[in-house]
Amino acid sequence: MPIFSPAAICLPPYEPRDARWTSWAVIACDQFTSEPAYWERVRSLCGGMPSAYDLILPEAYLGTDRETEHRRGISRAMRSAAFCMREDTMVFLVRTLPDGRRRRGLVGKIDLERYDYAAHTDAAIRATEATVTERIPPRVAIRAEATVELPHVMLLSDGLLPLMEHLTAQCADAEPLYDFDLMLGGGHAAGYALEGELLSGVTAALEEYETQRAGGMVYAVGDGNHSLAAAKAHYESLKRTLGEAASCHPARYALVEVVDLREDALCFEPIYRLVTGCCVPELLRAFTEATAAVGDGQTVCAVSGEGELTRTFDHPSHALTVGTLQDFLDGYVKAHPGAACDYIHGEASLRTLARREGAVGFLMDGMPKEALFPYVTAHGALPRKTFSMGEAASKRYYIEARRITR
Repeated sequence: MPIFSPAAICLPPYEPRDARWTSWAVIACDQFTSEPAYWERVRSLCGGMPSAYDLILPEAYLGTDRETEHRRGISRAMRSAAFCMREDTMVFLVRTLPDGRRRRGLVGKIDLERYDYAAHTDAAIRATEATVTERIPPRVAIRAEATVELPHVMLLSDGLLPLMEHLTAQCADAEPLYDFDLMLGGGHAAGYALEGELLSGVTAALEEYETQRAGGMVYAVGDGNHSLAAAKAHYESLKRTLGEAASCHPARYALVEVVDLREDALCFEPIYRLVTGCCVPELLRAFTEATAAVGDGQTVCAVSGEGELTRTFDHPSHALTVGTLQDFLDGYVKAHPGAACDYIHGEASLRTLARREGAVGFLMDGMPKEALFPYVTAHGALPRKTFSMGEAASKRYYIEARRITR
């Protein structure tokens, strides 16, 4: 059985360059989590138009009054959504990022039987970061009530760049499924249906790639780890309920985008830490006591309304700087009720948020993307929220959908 394969893909019934695509596509739900004003702008821009915004739950709403209101509308919006379905296809996605660089990917479905989010696993599809199990139930609850899924999951391959180059040439003169500017500075997206002989060639190339990597890690989860973990948990629940019949259930599969690690436009950005609800001088004092003056070791810069403080963990607890920093912050938050740690994409956003009262941000270098497959193979999942594939505005937008009920 293939790991990644064609799917029945649902899209809004729009012409390729219809202006309504811009209202339809919204950024991944786990972006701008500390900036609810961004999501209010999304809400305003949609203006009652059909939008993926109505089918997903922005994490910025979690724990707020908006969460209950928005969650109630998701099932209703799914029931009323109008889609056109393309059976047995893949989408070749060409995403122009805000800075003008181009990132290419394939949208299709994966078999959740071949995926495991455990820290140490020999599954073909593996999580690249530690999974926070408390974050799975809210997503499972939404998925259990959903009729369709809209993916922001991006898997990474390490060997499919020649296929992406081939598809770039093949689709150069093809009519796209969609071709539009993304909202709020997200860049541009163009998608091409892969069917007939072209699809046959793609599936053959994927089979060869998966065969060559058989027995090891074939795909790594780059983005959307917790959403994919929720899909897996929901499917495992169905297996307990339906028994063998679950193997034929649409929820056995999940729609994802596969991007090759070697794409020039694919960059690994650090995910910074922001502690809120803290006594700033006290946290800075604890940080100073846990570190040394800048020297050999893992260097971190603390940013707050009081200025900047750069220090080095000279006796690190983890092979990666982010792991050592997370261990320190976990200990601090546990010992200080009311303090919380958030994960921030983008240095500018981190610096803005760190100027707020009771907040301290932490900046550190990231890991090179070439180290990902070797690290996960040797050590298992990375510490949670180790890297982001680009800054927030470069993340995947919800465009395609797939039915997950019979």
